[in-house]
Amino acid sequence: MALSDKPSIAMVAGEPSGDLLASRLLAGLRPHLPEARFHGIGGPRMAEHGFVSDFPMEKLSVRGLFEVLAHYREIKGIQNRLRDQLLEERPAVFIGVDAPDFNFGLEMQLKQAGIPTMHFISPSIWAWRGGRIKKIARAVSHMLVVFPFEEEIYRKAGIPVSYVGYPLAEVIPLEPDVAAARAALDLPASVPVVAVLPGSRMSELKYNSVAFIQAARRLSQRDPAIRFIVPMAGERQSAYFHQLLAAAGLSDVPLQILDGRSHTAIAAADAVLVASGTATLEVALFKKPMVIAYKMMRASWEIMRHMGYQPWIGLPNILAREFVVPELLQDAATPEALSDALWEQLSNQQHRARLKQRFVDMHHTLLRDSANESAQAVMRLIGRMPVEAGA
Repeated sequence: MALSDKPSIAMVAGEPSGDLLASRLLAGLRPHLPEARFHGIGGPRMAEHGFVSDFPMEKLSVRGLFEVLAHYREIKGIQNRLRDQLLEERPAVFIGVDAPDFNFGLEMQLKQAGIPTMHFISPSIWAWRGGRIKKIARAVSHMLVVFPFEEEIYRKAGIPVSYVGYPLAEVIPLEPDVAAARAALDLPASVPVVAVLPGSRMSELKYNSVAFIQAARRLSQRDPAIRFIVPMAGERQSAYFHQLLAAAGLSDVPLQILDGRSHTAIAAADAVLVASGTATLEVALFKKPMVIAYKMMRASWEIMRHMGYQPWIGLPNILAREFVVPELLQDAATPEALSDALWEQLSNQQHRARLKQRFVDMHHTLLRDSANESAQAVMRLIGRMPVEAGA
């Protein structure tokens, strides 16, 4: 494909975690393509690299089968408008960053029209809905994967693939500075600290927040010295979180609610209560004991609980191939069970030491120059650099 000196590269990230991952890819690409126009759907981290979002990223931040259905018309309208725009524009490449339900449908239509498509972060086909591999083959020109075992899955399916490492393994230090994080949040150095991460999506906040904060209340009654910090992804999420707590009679629970700064909160914590998702791996990279929990609409849960191929849903447990940290899902995620599990993570010193070593080993496994390697894969796909032998 002949490209001008000012190519257009389209990208879609659907939530804060995708925004952060995409920003690492942009950090690698921008030096190679200083004049390129990067646009589509993204967030503030991508904007730091000159990315222009044509639609608000928050519109895509919905999880759960029935929750998505409630917003289907709006989301589908955004997808159609972006598709029409890109079919007319014909960017050098379209890069979907996570958000598979939105991006694969868009990628399929663009690929059929002759526009190269790349997907960054494989959906968990090894855990859920494995039949999607055929759809992915029709939608994706090249897949970028972040876990070593994923590469073979795509090669066997005949899908071009590159393992680029997990981008945040480069960003998060091997030895986090707990003292600096606590100082940044005005937290005493000696008190126990628990970070509570109920999720960044509105639907996650709706179903997780009350049980998570009820667990915090129980822990506070057990040890009044514990400090609880709760990072919120944005003003909209923070306002909704306060609304949920007020309705549940939880406004008196002593919480330090943060505007963003989730990594600082995790670094400062002794243990973390975290909603299942990419944040669980971030907590592991910070070497923190955690309890993974998740609640969703009952109808969605009844469908999805029968779709798993393995016993784990948390990324640290999937990578370890065992339950190195507890997972409490749906009805099991009671305030009592969550607080008891968190107490174990806080107080069992032998477990904490073993877990830290497991997470250090995991960090080394995922550590690569992902910004550069993913950028090189993009450049090869659009014909801007020679394909290396064996690539």
